[in-house]
Order: sequence, then C-alpha cells, then structure tokens
Amino acid sequence: MMPRLPVAAATEMASLDDCWNRIGIRGDRSCPQLERHVHCHHCDVHAEAAKRILDLYPLYGLSEAEAGAESARVAPDAAVAKVLIFRLGEEWLALPLALLSEVIPAEAIHALPHRRSSTLLGVTNVHGVLAACLSLADILGIDRPATPVPGRRGIARLLVLAQNGEGGVVCPVDEVDSIQGMPVTGLEASGDGKCTRALFRWKEHGVRLLDESLLWQAMRRSLT
Repeated sequence: MMPRLPVAAATEMASLDDCWNRIGIRGDRSCPQLERHVHCHHCDVHAEAAKRILDLYPLYGLSEAEAGAESARVAPDAAVAKVLIFRLGEEWLALPLALLSEVIPAEAIHALPHRRSSTLLGVTNVHGVLAACLSLADILGIDRPATPVPGRRGIARLLVLAQNGEGGVVCPVDEVDSIQGMPVTGLEASGDGKCTRALFRWKEHGVRLLDESLLWQAMRRSLT
C-alpha cells in the first residue's frame, strides 16, 4: 500500500477531486468526458491532478539535514541487512528494505508535458492513487536497453519506495529476484557508482548494495 501522507500533504490531497476513481475509468464510467477522451489519462483534469500531486513531494519525508542526522544514529556495521535483489539492464542491485514499501506489477507510465527532469518519467496508478515515477537507471547512471535483453526471462516490476513511511515514488525495474539477508560487515566498500555503499558477490553476479540515504536524497532532488 502507498505510504501515509504528512499532514500538510494530506490536507492538500483531501481537496483533490480524484474523479477517475468515482466517475472515470476506475469508477462507474459516467463521466461525460470519457466519450471524448476514451481514457482518464488523456483528460486535462487528470493531468492537472498529476501536477498538483508532484508539487506535494517536497512536503514528504525528512529534510536532508534531518536525514543525515537519522543516518548517523544507525550503526553502519549492523550484522545483517535485509535487501531486495533486483536487476536494471545488465546490473544487479540490492536495495535495503527500509526504503521499500512494496513491489507491484508493471503499470503504464503516463508522461507529463514539460517534465521537470529527465529522471521524472511521469506518473502511474498505485491502488487508485497517482504516484511520481522516477528512472532509477538514470539516478544510478545505469544504461538500460530500450528493448529486453535477449535470453532474460525476468518479469518487469515497479518498486514503490518510501522513507520512514512517507513520500512514495515508483521506479520501474527489469527483474526482481528475492529478499536476502546480507551480512554488512566484511563487504567491499565502494566509491564507484552513484548511491552505492558496497559491492558483493551473489550467485554468479556482482551486486551493488545501494545507500538508502543517498538514494532517497537523489530522488527528492529529482522532484524539486
């Protein structure tokens, strides 16, 4: 499920008319605009709602100073870290579960006019709520082929990411493998790769363990 909203964002969201859930394509389909637009995604009301939701993202989560202080209170060498192993393009990555809200099937991503950055792919529908969709490949500097890699059988998924239960964003990935308990001590520290904390071997793959604080800050910058 999508993370909870902070008070300021929740107040603004309460005033948002999510007509697509009531009379639109996800409701009883009684909206007179459907005859002209066919789908809510083509309607100006839906596009304007998406822009308003994107404007709320700076209200989510901790400030960068607070996030740094919170990170400092966490022991960097905890015995085991629970991570989600997934693939982007040809690279395997490990995401700390503290940043993962849920994994959902791939949904259509709807581009917005006048995108704020190349990282912002658009918006997608998560349980009836519009959420910003970011390119994790762009944030991490990973080449992601436009077409599936030959021989790969993984199923594309969307990761819903949030910090401290607030500020959900969605990122498409090419394959999700499993959740693993990863011993943090003894991992090879890495200065290579954006938002990367360490490198380790898993099965026959080299895997980048992502730094959740740096990754979340990079995502927030992409939304402002």
